[in-house]
Amino acid sequence: MSATVISGKELAKEKRESMKKEVELLKKEGIQPGLAVILVGEDPASQSYVKAKQKACEETGIYSVLHKLDDSITEIQLLDAIESLNNDPLIHGILVQLPLPSHISEKAVIESISPAKDVDGFHPISVGKMMIGDETFLPCTPFGIVEMIKSQGIAIEGKHVVVIGRSNIVGKPVGQLLLNENATVTYCHSRTKDMKSITKQADILVVAVGKANFIDASFIKEGSVVIDVGVNRLDTGKLCGDVVYDEAKEIASFITPVPGGVGPMTITMLLFNTIQSAKKLVVSVK
Repeated sequence: MSATVISGKELAKEKRESMKKEVELLKKEGIQPGLAVILVGEDPASQSYVKAKQKACEETGIYSVLHKLDDSITEIQLLDAIESLNNDPLIHGILVQLPLPSHISEKAVIESISPAKDVDGFHPISVGKMMIGDETFLPCTPFGIVEMIKSQGIAIEGKHVVVIGRSNIVGKPVGQLLLNENATVTYCHSRTKDMKSITKQADILVVAVGKANFIDASFIKEGSVVIDVGVNRLDTGKLCGDVVYDEAKEIASFITPVPGGVGPMTITMLLFNTIQSAKKLVVSVK
């Protein structure tokens, strides 16, 4: 029997409808949630991501402003632009689209964003709060993954989660969020020995390695939940994940597709964080 497909596209649509109503209520309070996106250079993938984010903002009623900067911009100039947005009362969230040109330090840029507007959840203060379970902006992709699992009524507490990948953007934080939900978490990565023996123990398997069809059926435990974070473009132009979908769906109990899985939820949680930031302003005003 084939796995139940967890559609990020459908869940995102449902959540955005609810967010749209929240934005309307905030507007009645005199506040429109605002998101500023900074795009440096002409990277096609980055331009595509930014376009999708702007469209989502427009559909939800969030004020969105795009700052397109030439890739010759200096790090100091970029930091000055961020500081200006930190002080802009119309902006509740700041997102700098990664990657950045090699002459600009991503670390310096991330740390320059005010934690109060860090809707990507990448600032060290946000990460630290996430680690100890304090309220903070959660990184969007990991946050979206947890929401997808919960949307199916899947119990996380007590389950063995295996995360393949240890990036600061997805691998590490998704493991921490699931640990915060009382799962037992194991990380696998490029230096892991006998990875298959570990992944076969996973009740929930999260794959975030960025390698097309890296995980086949032989890595997957019968009845497990498989979350495929990878988005890879094949020579044919077709998109695929890190998991061999047609094989995995015959073994797993639940599975996310690519496209239409985790991707739409990443943008949705970015909108959520921006709205939460604006709501905090309403509370502070009152």
